[in-house]
Amino acid sequence: MLAESYHDWWSLAGVEALVGEAPAGWLAVPVANDAAARPRVSPIAEPEPAPLPAALQRQSPPVEAKAKGPAVFPDEWTAFQGWLAASSDVPGSQWDARRVLPVGNPGAPLMLLTAWPEIDDQRDGELFSGPAGNLLDAMLRAIGMARADCYLASLAVTRPPGGRCDDDAAADLDRLLWHHLRLARPGRLLLIGSDIVRMTANTQLAEARGKLLDINQDGGKMEAVAVASPAMLLARPAQKAAAWDSLKLLNRGR
Repeated sequence: MLAESYHDWWSLAGVEALVGEAPAGWLAVPVANDAAARPRVSPIAEPEPAPLPAALQRQSPPVEAKAKGPAVFPDEWTAFQGWLAASSDVPGSQWDARRVLPVGNPGAPLMLLTAWPEIDDQRDGELFSGPAGNLLDAMLRAIGMARADCYLASLAVTRPPGGRCDDDAAADLDRLLWHHLRLARPGRLLLIGSDIVRMTANTQLAEARGKLLDINQDGGKMEAVAVASPAMLLARPAQKAAAWDSLKLLNRGR
């Protein structure tokens, strides 16, 4: 009775046989606990740290730029003209990609010199172009001359922004001014515009009008007169009379 009672209890518990059909290894380590049998999982790569802002990154010490000495101006006329046309050392050439170059030959009886090209000149690539150039031609005819008789040049081959240059550029242009005059060797000088009058004669245009100026050059003196730029004369016709008073001085001794 007791054995049958145990048998019935196990039957109710779902046990149908005392021994399983497959042998059991009671001492075997379950797969879940066997490290060697576990599937290998690739480690998760840690993300790369974000780069530091440029301001916080280690900076290499700046390389000191070598000081650039003053430009060397060619002493021969043809070499000087080629240098004006192409060299990056030409003072004032940094202001615009298009250069406006001198026209004419050294030793001309009259040199027309302005500080830098006008806006129209820079656009057209020619000094004294457009309506201002037409007025200049009329001024030259009034004293019996033409462009072909003259050497035309601007001190700077390009126009500075706003028509003004800083002190450093002015110092370089001053050196170029006297070198250019020494090579050009004109008979007389017509200074056109207030900037070149100040740079060459060290005076204001208002003080120079109607006067024959003596420009010191290589130990000698060169006669010069000063007029407002043709563009200014077109804008302010009342100044034409003062320009004519100056131009008449160039007829003396002719």
